[in-house]
Amino acid sequence: MADLASALDRTLPVPLGIQLRGLIEFGISLGEMLPGQKLPSVRELADRAGIAPMTVANVYQELRKSGLIEAKPGAGTYVSDGRTRDGLRSSAMRKIQRRIDALFNEAEELGLSPAVISSLVNARAARGRPPAKLMQIVIVGHFLDTTQQYADRIREHLGPDDSIAITTLSALQAGEPLPLPCDLCVTFPHRRSEVENLVPANTPIVNLSFIPAEETRARLAIIDPMAKIGIVSIFPEFMALMKPGVLRFTPHVSEVEVRLITEPDLIEFLKTVDVLVYASGAEPILKDFPDGREAIEFRYVPDPHAVRQILLPEIERLRSAHSAKEEKTE
Repeated sequence: MADLASALDRTLPVPLGIQLRGLIEFGISLGEMLPGQKLPSVRELADRAGIAPMTVANVYQELRKSGLIEAKPGAGTYVSDGRTRDGLRSSAMRKIQRRIDALFNEAEELGLSPAVISSLVNARAARGRPPAKLMQIVIVGHFLDTTQQYADRIREHLGPDDSIAITTLSALQAGEPLPLPCDLCVTFPHRRSEVENLVPANTPIVNLSFIPAEETRARLAIIDPMAKIGIVSIFPEFMALMKPGVLRFTPHVSEVEVRLITEPDLIEFLKTVDVLVYASGAEPILKDFPDGREAIEFRYVPDPHAVRQILLPEIERLRSAHSAKEEKTE
């Protein structure tokens, strides 16, 4: 939590309150701030960061409204445990997995092959049940290209006949409908409340955390120690987070500067750096970046642990609920 205060950068042209909100929002999105984790009190964080308590109080109020954090009377402020239900569901899945393992171990002791047990289990699952529902999933992101990359990663974990489509927050805000009838919507934790207000009522929504892509981490790690790195961010609230995010993989580099994509001196700034690290969605600036220099997209991918422990159990829960509903109507 001390990193929240130390990561605020007074050299950036972004108010400290916006930086603080972005640090917390993105920390939750990346799974670095976990559900149930306690936040510093308003006074404590204000003292550490050297900012007005009212600034911290306003940030906390905005985050509470968006459902990312929650105040517990007499206990303090915590990262929202809205995903607790998903965690419990994941725990139940692990419990069943252990029982399945025990079943196959017992079968082996009795001389029965795994194929025989699999056939029995499949027959039991199919007995008197309708065909499994094919799920239609929509991912809501910021930019079409990067959201499609998220969808491609997630598709690897889905059933062969399940559908996955993409849209953007700006498209929904412009009144565009979802690209297909949606059984489940996937988005960033810090955008969930906005998405809830833009999709049909009662649409299930899952928060998914993200991590830096392996290629991004590898390319940052081999940057020349003497190089000057220029970082370009799209969203003001995430400027304070991009610099430590890059430095995490380039601790050997000492000269790093950050700019917002809308700053008037951006083109001149690009001419002064050896390596450009840019946020996904900022590709248009590459036309102004000198030839022969390295440009690295700071790209994120869905956290595979979150996919397995949160998204997939929710998909199976919805699939099972639909099957149970079909059974009752027969």
